[in-house]
Amino acid sequence: MKLVISQPMFFPWVGFFEQIKLCDAYVHYNDVQYSKGSFTNRVQVKAPEGIKWLTVPLKNLKLGQPINEVEIDNKSDWRTSHKNLLIRCYQDSPFFGEMLEIVEAIYMKDWELLDDLSLASLNIVSNYYGLLDMKTVTHIGNLDVQGKSSERVLAICKALHANTYITGHGASKYLNHQIFEQAAIKVEYMSYEKKPYSQRFGDFTPYVSILDLIANMGKDGINWICSGTIYWKDFMHE
Repeated sequence: MKLVISQPMFFPWVGFFEQIKLCDAYVHYNDVQYSKGSFTNRVQVKAPEGIKWLTVPLKNLKLGQPINEVEIDNKSDWRTSHKNLLIRCYQDSPFFGEMLEIVEAIYMKDWELLDDLSLASLNIVSNYYGLLDMKTVTHIGNLDVQGKSSERVLAICKALHANTYITGHGASKYLNHQIFEQAAIKVEYMSYEKKPYSQRFGDFTPYVSILDLIANMGKDGINWICSGTIYWKDFMHE
């Protein structure tokens, strides 16, 4: 069984959904510390003048606060600002209407917590592309796992009887691969293909929101959610 564990992200890039496509089970890892400058509350889009950010404003943020307690600052009309930017960027894209419907379905609700908004953005896109069909989705709060860093990730794998752990490249900086080897759990890193598709406004970039893929390719965008994985030993020697 292939497992992916990920912190919440807001309408993230294609690579995030490639992990979802490859796994059998997904753990929503929302009780870890919010990291300023992460993609938990912001994501890039392509605009005529270059890369712009969709950022969800936060309030009462405290040092070390877990993601599932971070509040959204709804004093500013960030929803309208986001939609105006998306209209300006994608109104001439072939599937603009489908993309905007997805955004409006999320933005019509009064979100108070960033975690709830991020999870909703994951679910609506995953449902659009059928990525969660026949997969198990678990919140970390429903698992009785202890430890920190690699030890906790390993405990999650064991709790869900995973034999393969799929992760992004950031884990290479801290993951203790040997304890997974000892537990007979294979660690695989994403091998991002970054397959180009038709984008507006200059050279292709893969690092923008999944909303870009939807606006430009519609349901056919599933064919660009296509990366594979590489065994950790091979990845570390690339």
